[in-house]
Amino acid sequence: EVYNMDFDQPVAIKVPRPDQQDSTSPGLPFLWPDFLQAFPTPPVLFWQVRHPLDAICSLKVGISKNWGHHPRPPDWQAWLARPLLEQCAYHWNYLNSVGYDQLQEHVQINRFEDMIQNPAATAHTCLELAGVDCTEYQEAIDQWAKRVQNKNNHAFVEAECSKPYSTDDHVQKVARWKENLTPTEVSQLLPLIQEGANRFQYKLPA
Repeated sequence: EVYNMDFDQPVAIKVPRPDQQDSTSPGLPFLWPDFLQAFPTPPVLFWQVRHPLDAICSLKVGISKNWGHHPRPPDWQAWLARPLLEQCAYHWNYLNSVGYDQLQEHVQINRFEDMIQNPAATAHTCLELAGVDCTEYQEAIDQWAKRVQNKNNHAFVEAECSKPYSTDDHVQKVARWKENLTPTEVSQLLPLIQEGANRFQYKLPA
C-alpha cells in the first residue's frame, strides 16, 4: 500500500501487520531496505517504546492468542511451553534489540511515558520533525491531547483495534506493572528484558 500512496502532502503511516507470506527483516514487519526505497524522500520514522514491564502486561492478551503480536521472533514456537509472561518479555526484548538495532540511526524515539505526561508536546515534536507547521493543526492537536489519558475515564477514547486487547486489571497505564506483577514475577522477567531496557535507559527494579 505504501507504494501506491500520494506523497505530495504529509502522510502519517502506522506500520502494518505483515501477512505470513511477506518477507520481513528480523524484528521488523517489513523489509528494511525496500521500505526506505518506497518513499520519494527519506521518511521521518518514530520508534514507539514503552517500559518493558508495562509492555509485558499489555502484551499478554495478544501473545496468549497464538502469539498474535507481530513481528514474531523466528523461534516463537519454541517459547510456547514457557510461562506467558516470559513469552511477552521475550517478544518485547526481541523487537527492541534485534529490530531496533537495524534502524536506530534513522529513527526518533517516542517514549510512551513522555506522551502520557505531555501529549501536546509529543504532538508538536513529531509534527516539527516531519516538517509540518503546528499552527495549522493546533485545534486538532488540542483535541487529540485531551484523549491521551493515564487512566480510563470519559475523556479517553480507545482505538477500535485496541479494544480486543484491553483489560480492566489496572488503574494507571504508566507503571501498571506494579498492579499486575508480583515481586517474584518481576525477578523472573528481569534477565529477559535487561538488554532492551538498557538501550532505552529504562530503570528496572533491583
